[in-house]
Amino acid sequence: MIDPAALPALHASHGGIWLREGSRTMGVAKGQAIARTAETPTLLLNAPLTGQRLGYPDLNGLDLLELWAFVHPARFLVPTPKGLAEALDLPQPAQEGDIPALLQMAARALLDRLDSPEWKEREGGWTAAQALHRLRWPWSPLVAPRISRPAEAERWLFSKLPEWEEAAPRPAPRTVAMEEDEVLARLDSLTGPGAEPRPGQRAYAAAAMEAFRPRTHRDQPNMVLAEAGTGIGKTLGYLAPASLWAAQAQGTVWISTYTKALQRQLDRESLRLFPDPATAARRVVVRKGRENYLCLLNLEDALQGGFAGRAAILAQLVARWAAFSKDGDMVGGDLPGWLPILFRRNGSTALTDRRGECIYAGCPHYRKCFIERSARASAEADIVIANHALVMINAARGRETGQRPQRIVFDEGHHLFDAADSTFSVALSGQEAIELRRWVMGPEGGSRGRRRGLAARLSDLASYDEEGGEAIRTAVEAARALPADDWLKRIVAGEPFGPLEELLATVRGTVFARAADSGEADAGYGLETELAEPDGPLVEAAQEAAIALDALLKPLVRLSKRLEAVLEDAPDWLDGAARARIEGAIGSLGWRRDLISAWLALLARIGGPADPDFVDWMTVDRVEGREYDIGLHRHWLDPTRPLAEAVLQPAQGVIVTSATLKGGGDWSNAEARSGVTHLPHSAERFEAASPFDYPGRAEVLIVTDIKRGDIAAMSGAYARLIEASGGGTLGLFTAIRRLRAVHARIADRLARAGLPLYAQHVDPMDTGTLVDIFRDDPRASLLGTDALRDGVDVPGHSLRLVVMEGVPWSKPTVLHAARRLAGGGSAYDDRLIRARLAQAFGRLIRRAEDKGSFVILSAAMPSRLLSAFPPGTPIRRLTLDEAIIAVSAKMQARDMQDAGLGDRTTLGHQGSEPGMR
Repeated sequence: MIDPAALPALHASHGGIWLREGSRTMGVAKGQAIARTAETPTLLLNAPLTGQRLGYPDLNGLDLLELWAFVHPARFLVPTPKGLAEALDLPQPAQEGDIPALLQMAARALLDRLDSPEWKEREGGWTAAQALHRLRWPWSPLVAPRISRPAEAERWLFSKLPEWEEAAPRPAPRTVAMEEDEVLARLDSLTGPGAEPRPGQRAYAAAAMEAFRPRTHRDQPNMVLAEAGTGIGKTLGYLAPASLWAAQAQGTVWISTYTKALQRQLDRESLRLFPDPATAARRVVVRKGRENYLCLLNLEDALQGGFAGRAAILAQLVARWAAFSKDGDMVGGDLPGWLPILFRRNGSTALTDRRGECIYAGCPHYRKCFIERSARASAEADIVIANHALVMINAARGRETGQRPQRIVFDEGHHLFDAADSTFSVALSGQEAIELRRWVMGPEGGSRGRRRGLAARLSDLASYDEEGGEAIRTAVEAARALPADDWLKRIVAGEPFGPLEELLATVRGTVFARAADSGEADAGYGLETELAEPDGPLVEAAQEAAIALDALLKPLVRLSKRLEAVLEDAPDWLDGAARARIEGAIGSLGWRRDLISAWLALLARIGGPADPDFVDWMTVDRVEGREYDIGLHRHWLDPTRPLAEAVLQPAQGVIVTSATLKGGGDWSNAEARSGVTHLPHSAERFEAASPFDYPGRAEVLIVTDIKRGDIAAMSGAYARLIEASGGGTLGLFTAIRRLRAVHARIADRLARAGLPLYAQHVDPMDTGTLVDIFRDDPRASLLGTDALRDGVDVPGHSLRLVVMEGVPWSKPTVLHAARRLAGGGSAYDDRLIRARLAQAFGRLIRRAEDKGSFVILSAAMPSRLLSAFPPGTPIRRLTLDEAIIAVSAKMQARDMQDAGLGDRTTLGHQGSEPGMR
């Protein structure tokens, strides 16, 4: 067998490049490192990141992350040398030059586990190793000899996955009335013995209980708006009444989040409700959209030759993971977020159902499907953890009408408006239209894949029901009017084909014509313009497109009616699988009919009167000057109207909660952005301030001598502030271009000081992995955009400084301009900005013992926005040099306190005990 210690090992960072051969480690140049890895298989950790550091993105080698994914699928790992050392119980490298030796030790430790009787993931390992050997996986010569052949043939993945079972519909929840003493007793059991009493959390639980009382008004849920500052412990505060009601009423409570990070946290908290993991898995279910889960049919196609090269290796590693996965969630679940990145995202999206291809009961793996299992498990669960979009879609047009959420907790409720805005919007674009064409028609020409059109999915209906078969044929013929492959090339070349492509070409011409006056057409960014004052060609193109869409809508309506008739008549061939397939088809047809109807309503507005309830505009979407879509868009001016009608009114009880629910305004703002204003009666209100000592443990520093737009000065400010804090910095930007420019200027400088710097949109890693790395290393810093302003929970010393490049003003879009006009002008803007500042500041102090600084690099920070920060928080305007001194002093004070030399009078507030979230 090959000794891993005999293999060369390479580590590259912004601070340098180190190559170890045998027992000798030396610094090398980029060219030498690239040449060496091309000559000999070399041990690496995260090949894409290493390749980026070397300026050679096609770098390949023996990536230890791939080996980890084979040896320990579905097991968490922070993909850094420190994370690898901790996971394998190896010595931490003292300096970067020691990392290549660590890679050799890690390779040996992982390979030694393959022939250890303690290897828990042995099942399926030998078969997977043989398949990977045939695919020439670089690790195969080291892996395959170490796995002994099993005495009996290993079962194929698709035969050993458990099947879900059909169950009778769950009865409606019982009507129960809980007592406050019961709820508080449940809260005490969740926080655990010895936890210090927290009046704010107990008051919160009592207030949340109101949402679980029997409803007293028609079209009006028992609704509670609760703003609970960071540290109150609202998670357990609402879990206490929710879990108690679910147990007594035998019903389901849906807890909805906006970010995947909070979903993961809630899933972990479920062990407080049900300490036995098996019970927790049954009583608490995480639900996401279909596009998040592994599609077994796609995986089977990939394993049987549908993928080639590196993508085929990824499919084998995903199959290893699928055998041990909790729920098959590929996005934010137990699949390592870094795994698809190792393969340059080659093939990972093709393993999920991102294009509505699911054939439901027609799939041979339907009874083992992760998605279907999750849907059925949620029907019997006490707690379903979902996201805002899924809850809204399920309530508005979901297939599972019997599972429409009745008791809902919207955590991260300040995002409810944005989630509703996205869910209830309409986009008639080239990308959306071609997806509809493919759904109706299936594969065309020489296209490959398993996509099936209506005729293939419903062939038995076509042969049984003449009218249904005719509707399918008519729909397929009408779908030819939709954009086809290469539609964008034809439009750019001035050769559109069909009425929908003609419409998109006219839209493109109108957008560019209107952008010419502003000078934006040559900027390379996406373009947009109001759908106002349309000229004759645009009106005519819209009319022709509407005729074509109406010709498609009519047969789809007839087909839906025929499918419903078949279910009622129940012919002999309609077994359980066929019934499920037809029910799935009815659901899919339903929301496609709704989509086309919304498109028709949008087209009717062109040349007609504007609808005051909607904002309509046209776009040409571009990335760095490259066009990728063209479309018409419609959003509700107030998206909480459909939210109230589709989600809130049918519900029995709803809690909307957040640490920043009022969004920098008063309760009227919270009510307006949560849909309460569209309900017959008002909601209960609850408010509790954070128990943290913000005046003593945080400060806001407004730097006044950084000129707006001066990238060099901004870069210097970021570098000096990160050095002053010794890392632990979250840098927030409003533009990706400026983020990349700052990162390029300061990464090497910080690396030489031993301060790693990571960045969204720069480092080839997903956001979740970047946050995991940032959380794990107190000397690391992370630069990011809006996604990091909210939903990032990094307590402790790993986050001690937040730096914003400036005031997070809203982008001047058509939609924002319309809402600004309707919402009070500058007052509307101020509410949004205060909410964003509050959310960003909320990243800084997550526990009572946290301490840090919040820095804004903008002299133009208006005083009227400073109310976004907690009362009493010190706010100072000062120069960069003075800010550096203040940050350094804050860090020194913390270091002294950690050493037992500082003032501990502020540590009376608790936040790290059980229940403090």
